[in-house]
Amino acid sequence: MGYEVIVKPTVLRYLRKLDKDLQQLIVDSIDSLSDNPRPDGCKKLKGETDLYRIRIAGIYRAVYEIKDKQLVVTVTKVGH
Repeated sequence: MGYEVIVKPTVLRYLRKLDKDLQQLIVDSIDSLSDNPRPDGCKKLKGETDLYRIRIAGIYRAVYEIKDKQLVVTVTKVGH
């Protein structure tokens, strides 16, 4: 059973401003977190308990929180 991926409204507003191709690339990367919330290249953010980041297309980053007990990944920020 995979993780449920929740995307904050601020992330959705940011995505709407981007190119359709970039939107699709970022959405695909975020969706893949449901199968593997800690993919190769993800980094745990220092000073935070459950926050991680992944790079997308070399220039974008997604910051997300993992709650293993509830099987939930919450994407809190996407940006340069």
